[in-house]
Amino acid sequence: MNNEGFSISTNKKYLDVDVIHDFLNHEAYWSKGITKETVIKSIENTTLCFGVYKGEIGNEDCDQVGFARVITDLATHAYLCDVFILPGYRKLGLSKWLMDVITNHSELKEVRRFMLATNDAHSLYKKYGFNEIDKPELFMQKVGKTPIQQ
Repeated sequence: MNNEGFSISTNKKYLDVDVIHDFLNHEAYWSKGITKETVIKSIENTTLCFGVYKGEIGNEDCDQVGFARVITDLATHAYLCDVFILPGYRKLGLSKWLMDVITNHSELKEVRRFMLATNDAHSLYKKYGFNEIDKPELFMQKVGKTPIQQ
């Protein structure tokens, strides 16, 4: 998928793990301090990863500028996470384009419950049909050894 000099792909072989880890480890409020090994394992075990690239995918001058993961069974549940566009590429409509690609992906259209958590991007996600949980009292969580940052 191409958009004015940018590309999006779900092919994991094009992902730049160094770019993804650097952002998640140093800039993302939800994952500061995450190890590269954990990022690699999360990518390997995620059904759909979306890379956003400046340039044509597969060309040497193509650089990764964004990312998102969708953890899903492709039928009943999906969880959108680790969504980012690098700071130098924001305000170009890339996050909207990425969300459009994700929410219209053929394998995600029939998912019954599509969830995410955000601290600061509610207005973006509302444009794509996401709303506050209608009965938050039904949901619970178990926090692991390395809790997710809020």
